Amino acid sequence: MFHPARVSEQIPVEEFTKVESIFVRHRNVLAVRAQFTPIYTDYYLHLMQHQLRNPPELDGMLKDLLAALTLHVVARPWAETIAWTVNLRAPRVNFFATGSSLEELVTGRLFTENVREPDRNLFYSQTTTQPGAEPRTSTLQVDGNDPLFWIEQYYTQSEQRPCRAFRLEDETYILFVAQPDYDEEWFAALDEATAATLERDQETKLLETRRFRFRCGCDLDRILPILGGWRDKPEELFGDEDKITIQCPRCAARYVVTRDML
Repeated sequence: MFHPARVSEQIPVEEFTKVESIFVRHRNVLAVRAQFTPIYTDYYLHLMQHQLRNPPELDGMLKDLLAALTLHVVARPWAETIAWTVNLRAPRVNFFATGSSLEELVTGRLFTENVREPDRNLFYSQTTTQPGAEPRTSTLQVDGNDPLFWIEQYYTQSEQRPCRAFRLEDETYILFVAQPDYDEEWFAALDEATAATLERDQETKLLETRRFRFRCGCDLDRILPILGGWRDKPEELFGDEDKITIQCPRCAARYVVTRDML
């Protein structure tokens, strides 16, 4: 839920969300864990800056999706940019989230207007390894309205290996990804309680730590070229208005565009 006062109470917080990659010895499982308060604080400040407000239930789902994508990006090889779009039948909404491993950034938004109603919930993933390269895409049907369940279904169908994802206390999330010859019985029995006491009960090794934050990087200089097709026909874009408001397709940031800007 969007609580501006609560955001101010959280400041100051760490500037980055620290994402830890942990190898669970003797289980052959990778655990990726992070506490997301810094990312969520930036996310709410972004909403306040652009006078945006998301419905509470959808807001919580988007935050879960941002967490799941961040952990997935760290579990994947370096130099990947990954974008997820989830088109739900009910509620009729599109979720979008994208993250960059090299830039250590994640952003996302909701689309609640003019959303196509699918005959089933669809999950789209697009992975790009370098600028200009053809992205690798996959599409699958997902069940339910829990983003952590979506990522488990995604791993089973697209990554061809299982994963488990959990919400822990204090806005902490953890993703377990099976590696070759993993302990299937231990993996299947994972739950929030065992995830919360991972280092106490298992032999682990911290492999690396990365620092992520919520940031899109959009600005008017990047938004205006999208409108280049209307340069010779501004009346179709502006109608009788002297200015319009454009939203970033990645983060929903609002920008005012005037006729002379084209």
